Amino acid sequence: MTSMQEYIEKLRQRKAIAHGTAQDAEAQHKKGRLTARERIDLLFDPGTFEEIDTLVLPRYDVYPGGKRSRYGDGVVTGFGLINGRRAFVAAQDASVMGGSLGEMHANKIVKAMHMALKYGCPFIAINDSGGARIQEGVDSLGGYARIFDANCEASGVIPQLSLIMGPCAGGAVYSPALTDFIFMTENAYMFITGPEVVKAVMQEEVTQDQLGGGRVHAEESGVSHFLARDDQECLAMARELLSYLPLNNQDDPPYVRPVDDPERRCPELEEIVPVDPTKPYDVRQVISSILDDGRFFEVHALWAQNMVVGFGRLNGYVVGIVANQPMVLAGCIDIKASIKAAHFIRICDTYNVPIITLQDVPGFLPGTNQEYGGIIRNGARMIYAYSEAVVPKLMIILRKSYGGAYCVMSSKGLRGDLLYAWPNAELAVMGAAGAVNILYRNEVKNAPDPEAKRRELVEEYQERFNNPYVAAARGLIDDVIEPRDSRRVLIKALEVTLSKRERHVPRKHGISPS
Repeated sequence: MTSMQEYIEKLRQRKAIAHGTAQDAEAQHKKGRLTARERIDLLFDPGTFEEIDTLVLPRYDVYPGGKRSRYGDGVVTGFGLINGRRAFVAAQDASVMGGSLGEMHANKIVKAMHMALKYGCPFIAINDSGGARIQEGVDSLGGYARIFDANCEASGVIPQLSLIMGPCAGGAVYSPALTDFIFMTENAYMFITGPEVVKAVMQEEVTQDQLGGGRVHAEESGVSHFLARDDQECLAMARELLSYLPLNNQDDPPYVRPVDDPERRCPELEEIVPVDPTKPYDVRQVISSILDDGRFFEVHALWAQNMVVGFGRLNGYVVGIVANQPMVLAGCIDIKASIKAAHFIRICDTYNVPIITLQDVPGFLPGTNQEYGGIIRNGARMIYAYSEAVVPKLMIILRKSYGGAYCVMSSKGLRGDLLYAWPNAELAVMGAAGAVNILYRNEVKNAPDPEAKRRELVEEYQERFNNPYVAAARGLIDDVIEPRDSRRVLIKALEVTLSKRERHVPRKHGISPS
């Protein structure tokens, strides 16, 4: 009779096979990448990860050439704690048939996703795969479709993160595209068709990095929300992002007892933001001054830089920041900025994160490129996102708020909750100089000294119309505040609006602009 120790030894042997060899790890390290299990060890709190489906084998155990497959079928799945809270993971193992996806490989991923959804936990996918497993034909393609469906089912219910740490090509790219956030390392890549196909079809010479490298997707396409130097930095960033998100859409984001004084004043804001509306400044300095301990976790930092979005805390509560960036395109809203803001606003609304808007915007970016590119429908995305959001919506107008750009960014008309303005703020259809050029063109032209007359009219128009007191008199903003009181005022506004209860008329779903 076989003893228990012999059974245990056989189990250990099988699990050792699933874990791979030192040669497998060395091959990954030569590429500047970690193994699947090394990545998991860095992602989860030490000693908390529990693997599932370790002994799964591919549908077809022996492949052409007589090469026998390994337990686990090229993907490690399981659950553990990240910052003390439960999460599920599927990490592709490139040492097993290049991490290619077959039927059982897909089944493991879908099973982990369904468990994450069932138990209300975030799901993290770590992608490092050669794509669909050719040997399994249509079975591998069906596996991708099931993963896409699981992504859609979990969308808006649990946070979904995709960490691209190697190749991700062909149909495989659509699973990350369906998740909430995408991270990429600098030596990873994503594309629909590879350089060889591009050359054959388009007669265009391009490298993998040029076509779909991490920097390309972080700066040019906007596909990637975060760019990391290596695996270690990428995993640390994913852990930090999860510290701002709830486990699911029914929970509140994690509260952290604050050290920063809620009554702290910010006199430096009066120096950071120039009174002259034509002078640029870095809005990130404003954000850091207001948030707890100056900590701001920026999202999409390298794309559409005229709009800044990200997470922070106010008096321990997680908030989402949406801010115009005067250092880039004078803070004008263009197509990319509209898409970036709209996506982030919807993320915040889904996961119960209050939205704070810091506005300093001269308007939408003009030009044929913007009109032909669809600024109308893309700008409407941001309107829709703000209007649809039922979380607390707070705003401070730091300086300029002109024209349609005023309307679309958390205005009272879009049910903004508490809105404030600094005393130097300008709220109007356009700037005073532009208004004078239109309204008083002949008067200026016929004056003995046209320039002196223009200055006089600009100052008069500024005093009568382009100031926050007109908007305050009509209830379109709730108060005019000193810049140094911004943090204190926002905290008090947040405390009262956290109890907000707002619902829309019942419907299946709205139709967001395409």
